[in-house]
Amino acid sequence: LRPIGFEALIRWRHPTRGIVPPLSFIPIAEETGLILPIGLWTLRQACRDLLSWQRDFPDLETLGVSVNLSARQFGHPGILSQIETILEETGVRPNDLKLELTESCVLAAPENAQTILARLEALDITLCMDDFGTGYASLSYLHRFPFDVLKIDRSFIRNLGVEKESTEIVRSILFLAQRLDKVVIAEGVETEAQLAWLRKAGCPYAQGYLFAKPLPPEKVAEYLAGTSGFVPLLSAVESNGR
Repeated sequence: LRPIGFEALIRWRHPTRGIVPPLSFIPIAEETGLILPIGLWTLRQACRDLLSWQRDFPDLETLGVSVNLSARQFGHPGILSQIETILEETGVRPNDLKLELTESCVLAAPENAQTILARLEALDITLCMDDFGTGYASLSYLHRFPFDVLKIDRSFIRNLGVEKESTEIVRSILFLAQRLDKVVIAEGVETEAQLAWLRKAGCPYAQGYLFAKPLPPEKVAEYLAGTSGFVPLLSAVESNGR
């Protein structure tokens, strides 16, 4: 196994409350509009960090980074120019950037979403459908929108080999993705048994606590230099909110 990338996660390190979980502040940021500057900061910082890691580890030059876009960010009229500007500023190759969107992002305005996704695809940015399998319209969007990657939701991975329904859903997603020439990433892999099942079923990529827990950016270089045993196919990086 070798690392192919990281997912950038925002965490707020409060001076008195410690680490504030995203569910405690992201909904408020969405409601107030603060998610827009927070999202831009996260995207820019993730790209800067990625470029640094690629330079420090030339043998991992194809290392990529995934960044989640909220519905409000995705619907912002300046989102395309903002992404292009960040890529130009940081020098990150577009195909090393993966943007993750949930079904709710495209449900808000499907026609507008189609235009934006087509533009992002033209830039050679990798598009990921996050939490795949949990929404009622996921399948209908596969032929309508140019998603390259399907991320199987952790709720299905958690019950792999234990619950028949979850196991068969994962098996079906893998079969469907292969037929449609989509890449699959399994989220939330935490046990050796889950990884063994996924490998046997032909799932090419995985992420989760089995490989690594979220790391602050300054620890990633140390991690990449000294990892032994299981290496994360897709791990997670914390971006410390300031």
